[in-house]
Amino acid sequence: MTEEQTRKSTKAVGVVGLAVMCSRVLGLVREMVFAALFGAGRNLDAFLMAFRMPNLLRDLFAEGALSMAFVTTFTKKITTDGDASAWGLACKVATLTGVFMSFVSLVGIVAAPWIIAVLAPGFDSEKAALTVLLAQIMYPFILLVSLAALVMGMLNAKHIFGVPALASSFFNVGSIIAGVGLGWGLDPEFGTLSLVGLAIGTLVGGFLQLAFQLPTLFRTGFRFTADFAWRDDGVRQILRLMGPAVVAASAVQVNVLVNSIFASYLEDGAISWLQIAFRLMQLPLGIFGVAIATVTLPLISRSAAQGNMPEFRVFLSRGVRLAVVLTLPATLGLMLLAEPIISIIYERGRFTAMMTAQTAAGLQFYALGLIAYSCIKVVTPAFYALDKRLIPMVVGFVAIATNLLLNWFFTFQLGMGHRGLALSTGLVAAINFTVLYFLISKASGGLHTRTLAVLMLKLVVAGGLLAAVCYWGGQWWLAGWGEMAFIWKCLKLGSLIGAAGGVYFAAAVALRVDEARELMDLFMRRVGRR
Repeated sequence: MTEEQTRKSTKAVGVVGLAVMCSRVLGLVREMVFAALFGAGRNLDAFLMAFRMPNLLRDLFAEGALSMAFVTTFTKKITTDGDASAWGLACKVATLTGVFMSFVSLVGIVAAPWIIAVLAPGFDSEKAALTVLLAQIMYPFILLVSLAALVMGMLNAKHIFGVPALASSFFNVGSIIAGVGLGWGLDPEFGTLSLVGLAIGTLVGGFLQLAFQLPTLFRTGFRFTADFAWRDDGVRQILRLMGPAVVAASAVQVNVLVNSIFASYLEDGAISWLQIAFRLMQLPLGIFGVAIATVTLPLISRSAAQGNMPEFRVFLSRGVRLAVVLTLPATLGLMLLAEPIISIIYERGRFTAMMTAQTAAGLQFYALGLIAYSCIKVVTPAFYALDKRLIPMVVGFVAIATNLLLNWFFTFQLGMGHRGLALSTGLVAAINFTVLYFLISKASGGLHTRTLAVLMLKLVVAGGLLAAVCYWGGQWWLAGWGEMAFIWKCLKLGSLIGAAGGVYFAAAVALRVDEARELMDLFMRRVGRR
């Protein structure tokens, strides 16, 4: 890997990271608005559970298996057969996706009562009926977001990362404006009926996520024509990759879904506490883990297609190291500062201090798996690039089974409630990554594990300094939190997070962590240009 390649890939990670950060922040704004309007209680539980299955299908099929399988195959097609052949494959897959996801949406609408009965067995009849109605409205979202994910895959394969990463921001903006506007029109008091407006707003947001990317796609040379010739080697390869990829990608999302099923037996608000906590954890996951995985996938796919295994190992090892360097400070920060972070973001309107404390408890346990989540995003696609698609599938099955066992043990045997559900998910993610890393290292001829181990030792020191700043600084700097004005809270918490992050990266650079130095150099070049 040349210095120029290193610089370009780091820059690409930065571009995607900034775009995804914008999207995740807007996602937080969306959650803040909904939480303030409804509180973390009965109505928000119903809305979140109704969106659970369409959102799960998005994560598994659209932005998970379909995106992964398509980018891998499409990149190889460009490398071996050229652009014209690749665009032909894209038309076939787009046509197939439109037809199949329309059918899935229709089935979801019809089967919603049975699906909700399985997903929320603890809901009473009135709450279940509301959840079914909202789910039926939102099921077409999976069609829109699947097409958006396909467009994202085409652009990423052409090394265009910023626009597709920013597209989900339009989903959040559309769902906020349309959802709140329609909700207010249906019920100015934002009671139960206004949830219908939020559900319709979700569809508006999905359409905007697709539409925003199309002009950039057309400028790359793509022209869509419906093509039903699905008996094609490229289409068959994508479908062969998708089956195992669905199971592999499902480990985290199915575990979160299982958490919601268990939480439906707990008190009102448990589903909302877990959802909000998971959303907060997804902010650094999206900024760092998804960004690194997005940039790494086309690189390792190209290396695998060319049979260049040394380059493959370099790209993959570096992706894992970047994920660790960037997510470790977020992990420690979320664990040590969970309550003030949630207080600033959510505690207003109908979202009370009790809800803040309960959500913070879930976030602290979820954060234990943040580094593993990010590394899984980077490592899993490597198996498909090497055509080892069954390995992540088997590991995913084991992860789901382990999560079920740990959920039952922590929640019902130890009485940890929703905290036990979050803890089991974090532990399972750590186990999942460890197994996947060992297997991909073996399959690729050996990753740079010794370098990773040395990096971890250095980061123990840098992370320890960050933790000390968060803990002791929090005790002193955030004293009297409950009596502070909102703007003063923001300034104090922001300065504490900035100081902790600065200490961490300064220590990492001093300890000669190459990835930290590259990121610091990139930042300084940007500042210098401005």
